Amino acid sequence: MADRILAPLAGASLLALALPAAAQDHSHHPTPPVQTPPADAHAGHDMPDHDMAGQSSTHQDHPRGHQTHEMAGEDAHAGHAMTSPLGSWPMTRDASGTSWQPDLSEHGGVHVTRGDWSFMSHVLLNLTHDWQNGPRGDDKTFVSGMIMGSARRDFADGSTLNLRAMLSPDPFMGKEGFPLLLAAGETADGVTPLIDRQHPHELVMELSASYARRLTDKDSVYAYIGLPGEPAFGPPAFMHRMSAMDSPEAPISHHWLDSTHIVFGVATLGWVHDGFKLEASSFRGREPDEDRYDIERPELDSWSVRGSWNPTPEWSLQASYADVTGPEQLEPDEDETKWSASAIHARRLGTDGWWSSTLAWGRKTNDHDESKDAWLLETAISPDDRWTLFARAERIETDELLPGPGGGHGDLHTVAKASFGAVHDWRLAENVRFGMGALYSLNRVPEALEPAYGGDPDGGMVFVRLKID
Repeated sequence: MADRILAPLAGASLLALALPAAAQDHSHHPTPPVQTPPADAHAGHDMPDHDMAGQSSTHQDHPRGHQTHEMAGEDAHAGHAMTSPLGSWPMTRDASGTSWQPDLSEHGGVHVTRGDWSFMSHVLLNLTHDWQNGPRGDDKTFVSGMIMGSARRDFADGSTLNLRAMLSPDPFMGKEGFPLLLAAGETADGVTPLIDRQHPHELVMELSASYARRLTDKDSVYAYIGLPGEPAFGPPAFMHRMSAMDSPEAPISHHWLDSTHIVFGVATLGWVHDGFKLEASSFRGREPDEDRYDIERPELDSWSVRGSWNPTPEWSLQASYADVTGPEQLEPDEDETKWSASAIHARRLGTDGWWSSTLAWGRKTNDHDESKDAWLLETAISPDDRWTLFARAERIETDELLPGPGGGHGDLHTVAKASFGAVHDWRLAENVRFGMGALYSLNRVPEALEPAYGGDPDGGMVFVRLKID
């Protein structure tokens, strides 16, 4: 089934790259807040501006962070504002699924228009060599990343239809994923859990559709469905957060904060008033199985609710709750509830730079009222379009690192991880960048785990990447 859907999806997601004559690069131009919806039939298209002759024009002569009249002034009412497909806010506020990030975040994507439709594509691929030291460490070279594409249609009544697809090369690294000390979750063979490894994501990470209707200049409602898709829980998934997306290393707090970013079956309804959003989802609680190439049957047996608030262009706050039915394949009768809260901050640095940070907390509670918490603090700073520095610190409570008597979960331990790194990019073409980077990580384990891990082991990664945005 994966072979039948891969070719058309990949072609759709790269459509903009095949149409250079109409393309416009918006990847480095943050869109200022736009609160008044355009009134014409093409209001709010994520589309290139047009000159008087109807030809595509570019804003590449405007530095990032500089608000122009074409982007924020009079032309915002002529269909030129880069607004979200879900409402009248700037597209830069949108992150993974229906989650929010600060308005001053970057928006990456190559945009083209064809008739009443507008298209966006984005590619990020990492080739990484990973080594984790100590008796439970390993090393591996693998490819990770994503290929994204969307198609959007705005209607005269103020409603918007948006279709989105996202593919990942992760399954090609093998079912055991890549080495990552202190990480645990999912399974490679349907029998044993993955421990000290990050599982690969699905080949098809998202196939979704949304329909939104603007009610006033500040209010809108929307519906989002996905197979797979992302329900309303947690902050944006780590590969979509500005503070995390430049690192090829997955957070060990992933299963507390954003493991639901791929579920096979989700339906979300949302209401937005200005900078406040309230949304609820029904979704399939079971995590994807070890077959990373298939589309699994949707079962809407779980639910979540999330409140989000962007009080200023620099901040995005959220709190969420989920009641999840049988998330673990190896423990199908064990349900859990989850809480999450996060704050994301972004700011511009000069004309070309940015700085983004995320503070997040998550809690998982099982049927036996046993709770496990996770904390994450991460930051990334890019002084210009060449260098990005990033760092992350995490602390989790986990009972999955050592098996208990007779198998299953063992004793609860508090472990921590810190990592930092950098990447340098070279621009090969208008929308294409090549980068080289590295990171170093240090793990902290309690005395009870030191014999298994050989003390506090370290590790690292070196990587090259390709970005088309």
